[in-house]
Amino acid sequence: MSRRRKELSSDDTALWQEVVKTAEPLHPTKRASAPPEQPKPKPSPKPDHTISHFQLGQQARAKLPSHDIAPALRERVNSAPLRMDKKTFTKMRRGKVRPEGKLDLHGMTLAAAHPTLMRFVMDGHADGKRLLLVVTGKGKSTRDDGPIPIRRGVLRHQVPQWLAMPPMGAVVSQVTQAHISHGGEGAYYVYLRRAR
Repeated sequence: MSRRRKELSSDDTALWQEVVKTAEPLHPTKRASAPPEQPKPKPSPKPDHTISHFQLGQQARAKLPSHDIAPALRERVNSAPLRMDKKTFTKMRRGKVRPEGKLDLHGMTLAAAHPTLMRFVMDGHADGKRLLLVVTGKGKSTRDDGPIPIRRGVLRHQVPQWLAMPPMGAVVSQVTQAHISHGGEGAYYVYLRRAR
């Protein structure tokens, strides 16, 4: 291991010069050269301790994308592409068209509601009906103490997915939120394709 050489302070250098003056050389023919004078270290600049004015979050990115993967149910249902006559759709959204059949799923479990909904939709299509009303309810507001949020209204969230899946997806043309007179957020209009 090599030792690191220490720099001498100005006091140590002055003391060493006094010692050199009193010392006798071992070989008079060789003259000992005085060590070169070391430059005095420059004083380091004093750090500036003043803090410039800032605002909290001034260097943050403008807006980070949301981590909510699934958009809200209302947005998903309302943003679905229009697959029916626009005039009829407008009347239906305003509550001007009367549903030809109604199914109330209040109080049912998922296991009981799915086959009931399937039977209702398939029978309505076979009978030549065009507009059905499916009432799911808004769902009970429960206390949510867990780390994973529980959605309010399980049937309300599940029914549009069921209506898009086979065999109901083949006969359903449009699903949209019902007018307030027919249940509003707790009900869906199910517009069926024509029976062939």
